Amino acid sequence: MPASRPEIRTFLCRSDNIGVLLHDPETGACAAIDVPEAAPVLAALDAAGWTLTDILVTHRHTDHIEGIAEVKRRTGARVTAPAKAGSAVPEVDVAVSEGDVVRVGSLSAAVWETPGHCADHVTYWFEAAGLVFAGDTLFTLGCGRVMEAEPEVLWHSLARFDGLPDDTRVYSGHDYVLSNARFARAAEPDNARLAARMDEAERAKAEGRFLVPTTLGDERATNPFLRAGEPALARAVNLSPGTEAVHVFTALRAWKNKF
Repeated sequence: MPASRPEIRTFLCRSDNIGVLLHDPETGACAAIDVPEAAPVLAALDAAGWTLTDILVTHRHTDHIEGIAEVKRRTGARVTAPAKAGSAVPEVDVAVSEGDVVRVGSLSAAVWETPGHCADHVTYWFEAAGLVFAGDTLFTLGCGRVMEAEPEVLWHSLARFDGLPDDTRVYSGHDYVLSNARFARAAEPDNARLAARMDEAERAKAEGRFLVPTTLGDERATNPFLRAGEPALARAVNLSPGTEAVHVFTALRAWKNKF
């Protein structure tokens, strides 16, 4: 375990992107997970009194990288990005692929390639700290849109999270919690724990908060896309209870697109 527990700040960028700063108090190193826009990231750094050393990019979509050039110019931070994104991510210093390890001071993360939302998507798994930065692969009560692959590809990416401990904290790239909760309730109306989480999401919204991070335990209990093996969810998409989970997932993802 690291000598000091990492410190994290979350804040909104653009309309619904979630900005994240990860700070290692042992060394003073600090990483931004994506830079949706520069101003909120710089403001969060100023408020915390932290110095940015790293930018960890999950994928190449504009709403995750638009502020990189300005933030790097202002801070000199090292930019780490998926190798498969190629030149689509600006100012890259380090290109990473499956199995690589990135370090933020004394903190280290395994790089997972998690395609499905897009072909270059990666996830950063800080095992010792119990943190995973999932970008647009896994959301609180939801998952990303399938944009550059068959749904099965995203399903296999999501399956990787199933091996993580229940108390793993999951940071996602957007605050879609209320819309995800409404869909989840439509898909599994008899899930009492899900009903309680929807109430929690509504309270958080009213108070100007969002339910990020979530935990893998909460998601296993309430996220329909991780629960596709449950008979109730197969019935919700008019499939038999014995249908393979990947096919239930595909039907759920198609329903969510129209929800």
